[in-house]
Amino acid sequence: MDRAPARWAQSLAGALATLAVMAFVGALASAWAWSAPGPAARHGNATTVILPKGQGGSGMGAMLEEAGVVRSSMIFYVAAQISGASHRLKAGEYAFPSGASLSQVLGKIRRGEIVHHRVTVPEGTPSQQVVDILNASSVLTGSVPIPPEGALLPETYDVVRGEQRAAVLQRMMDARDRVVTALWAHHKAGLPFSSSAQAVTLASIVEKETAKPSERPRVAAVYINRLRQGIRLQADPTVIYGVSRGAALGRGIRASELASDNPYNTYLHMGLPPGPIGNPGRASIAAVMDPPETEELYFVADGTGGHAFARTYVEQEQNVARWRIIERDRKAASEVPPPPAEHR
Repeated sequence: MDRAPARWAQSLAGALATLAVMAFVGALASAWAWSAPGPAARHGNATTVILPKGQGGSGMGAMLEEAGVVRSSMIFYVAAQISGASHRLKAGEYAFPSGASLSQVLGKIRRGEIVHHRVTVPEGTPSQQVVDILNASSVLTGSVPIPPEGALLPETYDVVRGEQRAAVLQRMMDARDRVVTALWAHHKAGLPFSSSAQAVTLASIVEKETAKPSERPRVAAVYINRLRQGIRLQADPTVIYGVSRGAALGRGIRASELASDNPYNTYLHMGLPPGPIGNPGRASIAAVMDPPETEELYFVADGTGGHAFARTYVEQEQNVARWRIIERDRKAASEVPPPPAEHR
């Protein structure tokens, strides 16, 4: 009896069994490589990697291996091909947690979960200083022109590495236009100005006059009452803007500056100045568009960070007198010499 076919069958069965075992082991190895913890971060709790455009799966894999995010660029590339992610990998700046698995790394890049940075523009910031803030950001690129005062909305903006400064500035300007358009559509009737541009000019003064959000509507109402009654605004921030274009003086306003005939001097000129003196925030614009009904015409600092408001000049003089006492007491306290060392 010829035993060759039987031996051949046994050999074939053995080979198939070996292949099955190898396939099983390979599957286990692939599953382990896919979901097992990756390398620990070399520094801190995460590794930041910038993946430029045009790298492709192999190029990204090489950069990730060099940074210590994955163990093998080849395994990364193969996994990207098998998983179907190879054509959906997005360039950008990524922060990979320490020990991130290959699955987590590929998932982040496929979803484009890039690092977002923030640029914050405080309310009331003049346009030149906004440009300075953008130029100071190390993640942004390109040059940017100085926009007109009042043309952008101060807020915190998310930006990504490599984004153009001009594009970020345009977003700020678009946001301002949306806010102004929406608020102007529902502005209170009978306001003493005829355009949203004039409203923004007044809002920029309100923004500079008080650091207390709760006072903005009241300050806006004072200035609107003065405009209605033909009283000069007499706003110190406008004088300062005429002198320094919004930069802090570091001193009080001089009498010569109050008497200077520049168009922003609202002590001399009636009505609004030629334009905004900074970039007002949403709340100040809203306060000017829909001010409360009051009879107040004056305000002065009250020593608490806010202001005392008055309807008449007599009341204002009394509030000013109280403020002068506070100023005098503070100055006296600052001039008291320190006690001798043995009594400290």
